[in-house]
Amino acid sequence: PFLFGLAVATGLVLIALVRANVRKLTVFEYERGLRYVRGRYVGVMEPGQYWTWALTTAVRKVDVRARVVPVAGQEVLSADGVAIKASLAATYRIVDPAQAINAVESYDTALYTALQLALRGVIAARPAEEVLQHRASLGSELVQQAGPAIRQFGLELLEADLKDLTLPGELKKIFAQVVRARQEGLAALEKARGETAALRSLANAAQMIERNPHLMQVRLLQVLGERSGNTV
Repeated sequence: PFLFGLAVATGLVLIALVRANVRKLTVFEYERGLRYVRGRYVGVMEPGQYWTWALTTAVRKVDVRARVVPVAGQEVLSADGVAIKASLAATYRIVDPAQAINAVESYDTALYTALQLALRGVIAARPAEEVLQHRASLGSELVQQAGPAIRQFGLELLEADLKDLTLPGELKKIFAQVVRARQEGLAALEKARGETAALRSLANAAQMIERNPHLMQVRLLQVLGERSGNTV
């Protein structure tokens, strides 16, 4: 009876120990689980439900959904020495959770730094006017420049867009004057084109009248007919 009681007590202790240390874990569809046994990484857990032994196993869940990271405004010198304050927003996702967690201390910091360096490189390679003119296409170049470095951290850069470009106050006035002068030039050019077309029409009419003098009388009658109070 004593041995039987001891066995029962031991069994109850083992059952309690198992219940206390066996845990049910759920990895959702938008997550991946990194499994560590006695501190060593052993593999990725795909979405599903798992039973783990808490005494020796630890699981770190990683969200693999796309997310947006803003890069605050920073002053960058353009190719012609103009200080441009630029900010951007980038969209990325984790494609290799093990690389993102195990290979770098903080993939967020590494991503932010890579985006900063890429932004500086893109702006520094162009004069200020070209940066302003092609700001819509600079995002794709940012992805090309920063993409390879970011992939080393287990991340994929999906897209990047420049949010704001700010020039020094004096340059703003200069660029505004340039734009206004350009628009005034276009307006003058369009006016000159209209005047040239009108002169061409008059020259053609003069040639027709020279060849057919009676057209002048016909035109005169048309004008008098359009007005009241005339007697012919």
